Amino acid sequence: MKLSDIEEAAERQKTDANGRDNGLVRSSLSQLPDIQSHALVVSGIRRCGKSTLLHQFIRQLGRDWFYLNFDDLRLYDFSPGDFRLLDKVIAGNGAKLLFFDEIQSAAGWELYVRQKLDEGFQVMITGSNASLLSRELGTMLTGRHLPHELFPFSYEEYLRFTGTIAGAESLDAYLDTGGFPEYLKTGNADILAQLQLDILYRDIAVRYGVRDHASLRRLFGFLIRNAAGLVSPSKLTGTAGVKSPTTVLEYISYFEAAYLVHLVPVFSWSAKAQSLSPKKLYVVDTGIIKTGALSFSRNSGALLENFVYNTLRLAAADIYYFSGADGAECDFVVNPYNSPCCVQVCHELTLENQDREIRGLVGALDFFNQNEGVILTHNTEDLIVTNGKRIAVTPAWKLENNGLQLMQFA
Repeated sequence: MKLSDIEEAAERQKTDANGRDNGLVRSSLSQLPDIQSHALVVSGIRRCGKSTLLHQFIRQLGRDWFYLNFDDLRLYDFSPGDFRLLDKVIAGNGAKLLFFDEIQSAAGWELYVRQKLDEGFQVMITGSNASLLSRELGTMLTGRHLPHELFPFSYEEYLRFTGTIAGAESLDAYLDTGGFPEYLKTGNADILAQLQLDILYRDIAVRYGVRDHASLRRLFGFLIRNAAGLVSPSKLTGTAGVKSPTTVLEYISYFEAAYLVHLVPVFSWSAKAQSLSPKKLYVVDTGIIKTGALSFSRNSGALLENFVYNTLRLAAADIYYFSGADGAECDFVVNPYNSPCCVQVCHELTLENQDREIRGLVGALDFFNQNEGVILTHNTEDLIVTNGKRIAVTPAWKLENNGLQLMQFA
């Protein structure tokens, strides 16, 4: 590349960034550290607001900054040798705070970030591929980076953005639209549809050399139609038209790396049993479920369970599902190794399902030697005492985003 090409791209990008509305202040803004010894790495699915979050942070810091988005056609030919030219552009700018967007698009970026840290620069980066970032961060930037995951708007952020109040009605609206900021601004479903295509083709098919685009898209469509369900690769080969379980596993790992889906393992004290058992699959945003599954019929229970998982994930890293020897199942066990919290999700407790839902939760409570559990519903509130266990039946819209404040019984 030419020096002038990089200078022009950086100048135009920063002008566009300065003229952009930074929008809703993200809840996680207060969690970002002002630190120079480590690179701040914000990762997450495309278009969830990573750049906006860091722009908000930079404006809060009030310092001069240099910005470059590598996911730009003008930088398509950027190669490792061009980092020498980038050094000249940065030196001419004079800023000591560097912000690199979608940096995984530049080969050798981890070496360059390490170099700039060693030179005393403060570095912030974003990326949209979990496996790529983790692999490279784990080699050259071990002990020199602080990770921060960002997701589309949470329910709490959605309420602030739309000016609505918490309740069953607003939760239903959130389950339908999800939390991608641009989609909420415009209401144009084509935005989410195109986002999915961009990720499938640009971030997955091109990056991993997947030639069978039809099978890739067919498998993804099947998975999101069956959100909150169990995933067994051997059973998906015929259903999704993918040739082998190994290919299914590869494709799902690509979806997960791009933050499209998340897999939840069964809890077991045996690592081998965990790895061999089916996993439950959740989609990063319920809006994707609605726009990505052409034949999707509104499964209120699955949407609610997917919402609960996404909300729990904001507060906890260790999330499993429970399956007992007697067939009893509990949707979520959070932090099982330290203060286990057992959570069942049911859109509505009825005479037909309440015994099954309660039995599954009680089975998990017995297994983890806990006396209190939670059933999250669409809009029901109650208290159940059975077999020495206290079960709070609570509307899911009361679920806190900033912690598992679920065990506060009346």
